[in-house]
Amino acid sequence: MQFDIVFEGGGAKGMVFVGALKALESRGHTINRLVGTSAGAITATLLSVGYSADELAQALAEKDSNGEPVFARFMDVPTADDFSRQMRDESATMQLFRKIDIPVIPNRWEDAADRKIISLLLNLKAYPVIFSFVERGGLYVGNAFVEWLQKKLSAKDDGYAGMTLLQLHDATGRDLSVVASDTTGRNLLVLNHRTAPNVPVVWAVRMSMSIPFAWQEVIWQDAWNPYQLLDASGLAVDSELDLTDHTVVDGGVLSNFPINLLTSDEPSARAVMGDTPPDRTKVLGMLIDETLGVPGAPPPPNDSADDRAGVMGDIKKLRLVQRVTRLVETMRGAHDNQLITANKDLICRLPAQTYGTMEFDMSDQRRDKLVAAGKRAMEQHLAGR
Repeated sequence: MQFDIVFEGGGAKGMVFVGALKALESRGHTINRLVGTSAGAITATLLSVGYSADELAQALAEKDSNGEPVFARFMDVPTADDFSRQMRDESATMQLFRKIDIPVIPNRWEDAADRKIISLLLNLKAYPVIFSFVERGGLYVGNAFVEWLQKKLSAKDDGYAGMTLLQLHDATGRDLSVVASDTTGRNLLVLNHRTAPNVPVVWAVRMSMSIPFAWQEVIWQDAWNPYQLLDASGLAVDSELDLTDHTVVDGGVLSNFPINLLTSDEPSARAVMGDTPPDRTKVLGMLIDETLGVPGAPPPPNDSADDRAGVMGDIKKLRLVQRVTRLVETMRGAHDNQLITANKDLICRLPAQTYGTMEFDMSDQRRDKLVAAGKRAMEQHLAGR
């Protein structure tokens, strides 16, 4: 059968998708439409350019020259060079400095003095992390991820890494949708060749995986406009939105498992998914279930000393961060729980108990057990379908 698949977001836990896809491939099933959030967006995108389950496994298990998982590099700590002069000038920190009058400095020199102070602070070891967290909403830059994804896309075709969503669709024929959250407009964004034809594929995925407080928010660029919504028929553009300078983060903030995009025939679904009628018999949801144990999995690692130490450790332990994170999890869980209940017969629950969203330095043993559990879960789902 040719399935329309939706992949849930889950960070490093998304490795479980590899096992599920192995089970699909071994039974001769193929893929049609692809929808993904966060880690699911990464998986969906690589599948759209022709990655097999085995190739996915190799890409996600890749190690650097030091034998460390490449994924661990995705947590790239910012430096002063990551913040342009425009970013510094428009920052809340600069606005605060401008409100402070320094008597010994003439007014005409105060702006230059404020810039110098920020530059000096950014050259300290800890301050770029604080600046990134306060001004850009995340501890990590995300450039390492962008470079990795460009490399993986180029491995299939030299041109894929620089393509927009429309160009990739024209080149591959794949119907790929990745989900992100516009926190400025307070809207769920479904990014595909219909709605966001000018958005680069790499940046669509980067927006979708921007877990709040972990990675810096992405600012929508003018060149990516317009964001288009289709009419009730799903055939013609009904409205165009200019999202320039809107802040965009992980799609999981609003919907981590948007299976309704593939099952609903409501105008809201046609507005982003087009006129293809939904066929429930072909829809397959891959849901990461943290309540299901992974047989034989080694115990999870304890927090390292680096995780607990220094400014990074202090920021992660802020009560505000913890409270907002729990609130986001509760909000998106409440929304997705309704969709899960309504479509439970279409969903394969993939075990991920004890695995962490940010466990990008996962050991080989834990990764292998997670993949094996995903494969068994999909085999059981297909047998009962």
